[in-house]
Amino acid sequence: MIKTVQIQTGARTEFIDITGKVQDVVRESKARGGICYLFVPHTTAAITINENADPSVHQDIVMQLNKVIPFDDQYRHIEGNSAAHIKASVIGFSETVFIEAGTLLLGTWQGIYFCEFDGPRSRKLHVKVMASD
Repeated sequence: MIKTVQIQTGARTEFIDITGKVQDVVRESKARGGICYLFVPHTTAAITINENADPSVHQDIVMQLNKVIPFDDQYRHIEGNSAAHIKASVIGFSETVFIEAGTLLLGTWQGIYFCEFDGPRSRKLHVKVMASD
């Protein structure tokens, strides 16, 4: 079963902590162990696992991405959002997380983040839980 989670972004570029939403899907699945697959079906958004204790980490990531991949450059894409496409490709469209004792097996300081690079928009995240028990 694939569960689709709706995500509303509020800015052109932002990282949204979706760890709780993904954990809710795992809880609903009643899986005690297994794997949780996450997939973003958009070409200008991504997903990553990173620091969840200090929000300045996300700000630093966005700052560096903007330096390396500026919004305004000599892009050819007619829609004017080439930088968003490139940033999403660099970060990636999927993640895999183990499930143990019904909980996402993340590190102490880790969280799951939906990365918006062309917002604000209404977005989707597909979540598939594969139970091993």
